[in-house]
Amino acid sequence: MALPDNGRFSLQRMIDAVEKVRRRLLAATAALEAAGVPYAVLGGNAVAAWVTTVDEAAVRNTRDVDVLLRRDDFESAKVALEGAGFVHRRAAGIDLFLDGPGASARDAVHIVFANEIVKAGEALPSPDVDESTQADGFRIIDLDALVRVKLTAWRDKDRVHLRDLIDVGLLSRESAPSLPPELLSRLGSLFEDAPPE
Repeated sequence: MALPDNGRFSLQRMIDAVEKVRRRLLAATAALEAAGVPYAVLGGNAVAAWVTTVDEAAVRNTRDVDVLLRRDDFESAKVALEGAGFVHRRAAGIDLFLDGPGASARDAVHIVFANEIVKAGEALPSPDVDESTQADGFRIIDLDALVRVKLTAWRDKDRVHLRDLIDVGLLSRESAPSLPPELLSRLGSLFEDAPPE
C-alpha cells in the first residue's frame, strides 16, 4: 500500500500527536480547577493513568480527552474552557470543546454528563464526579467507576481498555465492583477471552 501524496513517516509527528493530547488535557483541567468546577477525567486518559500506577510500559496512547461534568455545572465549565481558548460545538448530541476555531472533533475535549445515561438502553448511568481522586495535576475517575463506564459503553476500544486493566492486574474477577448481571456477563467474557499466562 502506498503512502498518500502528503504522507510521510515521522517519529516527531508521533510524539507531537501524543503531546497535543497531553496539553489539551492539562489546559482543560487547569481551567476547570481554576474556576472551581467539579470534574473528573475519564476515558482512555483515565485508563492510561491507572495503568501507569503498575506498568508505564503497558500504557496505550489515546486521542480522546473525556471529561465528566455535572449538567448543572456545564455553563460554568463552558465559560472556563472558552476562557482558556477552547471553542464549544455540539455535534451528534455531544458537547465538544475544540482546540480552536479550525480544529476537528478529534482535537477536542468531549463532555460526558455525570449521573446520566449516555445512550438509550445502557445498563447504568455515568458515575458522579465525586467518584474521583486527585492524580498528577488533575482529578481522575476512580477505578471502580471507570470499570463500570467501560463495561457499560462496551465498544471495541472499551474492551481493549478493560483488557489493559486486566493485563496489569488492576482488574480481576475478585476485584470487580458490584455490577448488574449484564455487565458481569460482559466482564466474564473478557476473562474467558484472555490469553493464558
